[in-house]
Amino acid sequence: MFKKILIANRGEIAVRIIRTCKEMGIKTVSVYSDIDEDSIHVHMADESICIGPSKSQKSYLNIDNIISAAIVTGAEAIHPGYGFLSESIKLVEACDKNGIKFIGPKALHMEMMGNKSMARKTMIEAGVPVVPGSKEATNDEKIAYEIALEVGFPLMVKASSGGGGRGLRIVYNKEEFKEKFNMAKSESEIGFNDDSMYIERFVENPRHIEFQILGDSYGNVVHLGERDCSLQRRNQKVLEEAPCSVIDPSLRKKMGDTALKAARSVGYESVGTIEFLLDRENNFYFIEMNTRIQVEHPITEEIVELDLIREQINVAFGEKLKFTQEDIKMNGHAIECRINAEDPSMNFRPSPGTIEGYFAPGGYGVRVDSHIYNDYTIPPTYDSMIGKVITWGKNREEAIDRMKRALDEMVIVGVKTNIEFQKSILNNERFLKNDIDTSFIEKEIFKKED
Repeated sequence: MFKKILIANRGEIAVRIIRTCKEMGIKTVSVYSDIDEDSIHVHMADESICIGPSKSQKSYLNIDNIISAAIVTGAEAIHPGYGFLSESIKLVEACDKNGIKFIGPKALHMEMMGNKSMARKTMIEAGVPVVPGSKEATNDEKIAYEIALEVGFPLMVKASSGGGGRGLRIVYNKEEFKEKFNMAKSESEIGFNDDSMYIERFVENPRHIEFQILGDSYGNVVHLGERDCSLQRRNQKVLEEAPCSVIDPSLRKKMGDTALKAARSVGYESVGTIEFLLDRENNFYFIEMNTRIQVEHPITEEIVELDLIREQINVAFGEKLKFTQEDIKMNGHAIECRINAEDPSMNFRPSPGTIEGYFAPGGYGVRVDSHIYNDYTIPPTYDSMIGKVITWGKNREEAIDRMKRALDEMVIVGVKTNIEFQKSILNNERFLKNDIDTSFIEKEIFKKED
């Protein structure tokens, strides 16, 4: 097994990876920017090294500095977590060049599946159902408009290299196409240095379902069930559940087999997610693949009783999966609420500052993944997520009740948070009846607040 792993990330995911490495007897190296000197991941790791100033491009996104840190500290492998460089082909190539193992998929898999338009084309060739749309990406407005007329409205303009809702616009008619196409294109070029776009039919009011997959280098691939990630705000996930309560065993097998087919079609290794839209008639369509560990991976861990980070490290080291699809059993129901330092009353404006008081919930079936502590100062530089509360129950109702109790216990003083906003979701009648889709927050929660 690896003797030392460098974690090219920060915050709760860095802490999460360190914990598993400690249990596996693996030494860890934390990297940090100068503004993150007091972050808990810096102190939890066996070693730490500053890789630059607070600006991400000069620290957490600086491949040369990260590789240098790995070489200097003698790290054999790099775990990228999520975000930042987790889907960077250049980092994978830099690792290969310097004899460092990248804990994640190969560059080829990232290229084939990380790029949305290429993934779409690959899935069509593999016979996986996709949302009707363009076969090739384009940055030409006139060509895109012709494709749009063929696809029909409403439709989505999506960045080929996009993610997190950036470079994405819903277009309801041809009159607004030009403006929204160019807005998305510009946003994509700035955010991803890639202005290629693709177009797909907009499936109204679907559920967003993702299947967790895990593959090794020997051709073995399994799925670990699904997560319902429908509750989103501006295409950013807010609350996730596992499993999806409207998917019966027959549909689960059909979608799971399709996810496995998608992964096997490219010989995928490591953890990843195959993402689908599920409409009201139980038709499902592939939309994208995420070639990394996901923020919401803990809810899958809770229902299948596997440490996904451990499995990811094992696969990267070259080990075979120790279980088959038949061995995977789902038990109970899990929910994750993302806790952000933001002010919902001010259009979710980020709320950096010093934590003046902090109490984490606990008790049976409650898990908190976070990196904050009393007197910790949340920097204004990075993502506003400061933790995740995960609850498990025998069924959906028990998991919800436990989450309500956990959020009532949770205390964060000194900064604004979205805890009350999460409670408003948990107490909503439609949510409790499991009558949700990707438009739920916008139409149900914001409507009530208005």
